[in-house]
Amino acid sequence: MFILIFFNYLCRQYSNKMKHLIYIILIPVAWCVAASCSSEQPEEIKAEVTDTIPSLVMQIQKTSRLYTTEYHIHKIVTHDDVVRLKGNFLSKDFDITLPLGERKIAIPMNATLKAYIDFSDFSEKNIERHGENITILLPDPKITLTSSKINQKEIREYVGLARSHFSDKELTNYEQQGRKAILNNIPNMGLMQAAQENAARVLVPMITQMGYQEEHITIAFRKNFNIQQLINSTIEKQ
Repeated sequence: MFILIFFNYLCRQYSNKMKHLIYIILIPVAWCVAASCSSEQPEEIKAEVTDTIPSLVMQIQKTSRLYTTEYHIHKIVTHDDVVRLKGNFLSKDFDITLPLGERKIAIPMNATLKAYIDFSDFSEKNIERHGENITILLPDPKITLTSSKINQKEIREYVGLARSHFSDKELTNYEQQGRKAILNNIPNMGLMQAAQENAARVLVPMITQMGYQEEHITIAFRKNFNIQQLINSTIEKQ
């Protein structure tokens, strides 16, 4: 509009030849200005947000079985038995410990417990993301007895003259009793809690490398589970 007004003003001021010259000069200028004004502004380039969930699942699955906690247990298994004579004589009960019929043994044994998380079934169902916040629901930790051994050199035993020494079969049976006692005591060791805390320490740095802020990461476990069902009572060699 400004260009047209300016063009009319010049035409009134100059001769016909000058008008034609001005017309020839101003028309291309007007066209360029109009083309410039009518062109659309380039749209702002938006950064593409990459979905990191599949990549995160693959990274976690690579760990396969994540061992988080290891406990070394030292336990002394004791056994005490005597030969007793029990009966009834003249309507009276009696219970007599026979002399030289006592046997005692103390068996020191070492065992190793390991807690791990199996990621073989880990999938996107275990991950929840809301904006910048991400929650990882991990599988239940599992506990396995990886080794159990009697310290043969430190076995202490007392055997009365009327008794025989402990057999290898009896020693094996006492070792099994000791292992069972260790496994039964796992709920009182705090092993599951330690496994969960250590899993978080391992996984949080991995997730931050995917671009998440540590304060936005939550590592969660099921609240209700039966610890005894998560214990592998069979010795698992590493």
